[in-house]
Amino acid sequence: MTSELLITGSVLTSLFLILFVLERFVPLRKARRALARRLLVNLSISALAIGVAAALVQPTATAMLQYVLDRRFGLIYLVDLPAPVQLVIGFALMDLMFYYWHLANHKIPLLWRFHNVHHIDPDLDVSTAFRFHFGEVALSAGFRVVQITLIGVSPLTFAIYEMVFQANTLFQHSNVRLPVWVERLLNKILVTPRMHGIHHSEVWRENNSNFSVVFPCWDRLHRTLRLNVPQSRIVIGIPGYATTADSRLGNALLLPFVRQRSYWQSVDGINVERNPADIKMPLGTMEE
Repeated sequence: MTSELLITGSVLTSLFLILFVLERFVPLRKARRALARRLLVNLSISALAIGVAAALVQPTATAMLQYVLDRRFGLIYLVDLPAPVQLVIGFALMDLMFYYWHLANHKIPLLWRFHNVHHIDPDLDVSTAFRFHFGEVALSAGFRVVQITLIGVSPLTFAIYEMVFQANTLFQHSNVRLPVWVERLLNKILVTPRMHGIHHSEVWRENNSNFSVVFPCWDRLHRTLRLNVPQSRIVIGIPGYATTADSRLGNALLLPFVRQRSYWQSVDGINVERNPADIKMPLGTMEE
């Protein structure tokens, strides 16, 4: 287990650094705030999240994996299937359940209080990838219990999915500009930076789209896909939490526990909407 964690940590750290460097040379969107202060806040929030994940979520997942393995419990075991088929089905079902968990974090007010900390980052780049409030991470332990026991996922499938999940979380949050034709091809299989950038838009309809984590097919299936917003027209963040003070570490950590503002209105009380003139492509066509 220790060697697996070291390998996973090394791979993800290397990918983070590669994407971080590429963002400096070929950015997808222009930055709105100074990098140094944002980086300090994001890494601090991420460190707390990773600490809670290691102390609570990982032990919970490990215990549940052993439980379903010993009892052959879960959907996977309803039909006797070859191990490779079980792996593929288990991987897909894990990703589908993460789609529903992400959707729940936007639709359930209590969960959104915590998830909003991820979205109020005024810029979107690879440093945002693990910027999740430690409370959201703690709550996700309960989701992991449901996910693992319902599916009956094996430890191997879980480990493979976790690696892909974490790596693509870094990739989709990155501010790396790929040629749009390359990203259109990649987006047939994976959630990509342009697709996820729309999810971080300050416009409510755009924020409430593109919930997929690894495979974008879940958004297509549930009709929550939106690809036709130009990245140059996207303002990252949540309108009601767009001040410099909101981005400070202490305020971000306290945000779920204080009275909430109107999320989708700017500080002057105006609902933020998309200018129809910005949209020139069909909903499912990725825009530059």
